[in-house]
Amino acid sequence: MPNQHRPVTPEDRDEIILLHAQGKGRNEIARLVDRAQRTVSVICAEEGLVFDVSMTEEATRHRVAQLAALRADTAIDLHLDALRLTQQMWEPAKIFSFGGKDNTYNDKDVAEPPSGDKKNLMAAAGIALEKSLRLVPPADNNGTDDARSMVGQLITGLTAINRAQQQEAEQATEDEGEGDAP
Repeated sequence: MPNQHRPVTPEDRDEIILLHAQGKGRNEIARLVDRAQRTVSVICAEEGLVFDVSMTEEATRHRVAQLAALRADTAIDLHLDALRLTQQMWEPAKIFSFGGKDNTYNDKDVAEPPSGDKKNLMAAAGIALEKSLRLVPPADNNGTDDARSMVGQLITGLTAINRAQQQEAEQATEDEGEGDAP
């Protein structure tokens, strides 16, 4: 840790000015003269010396570019996730349940998932697309609102199908119950 309590001597001052003239950066000078970075900055400012910030600016630009590339990669992954999720809506599936007094397991292979599962798949796909668009917004808004509207309409349609199937199931249960009465 730099010795911050000893007075700055004329020799320290000369050494800082010399190191600056050699093109050393503030942090490096501070390490070499065993002084705080602020001390080096103050002495250089008093002498009218400035540090070359182009290297810092270049490093910052490079870091920003790296983050942009990572965001783009993540956005692509989220789009691919959304594609996989929507494809699952139309693929064969296995539905299952646990229940009854004996806690039995039952399953059945079906041509495609039930509407409630499709709704969940579509919601997850919509979230993935939304997050992707937030990470890397399109260059213009043409089509974005249309896509969001389409996703919303699909979710609304799947919700309606789910409700209709639930009502049919409830009606079938009621109909079965009426046939059992004496």
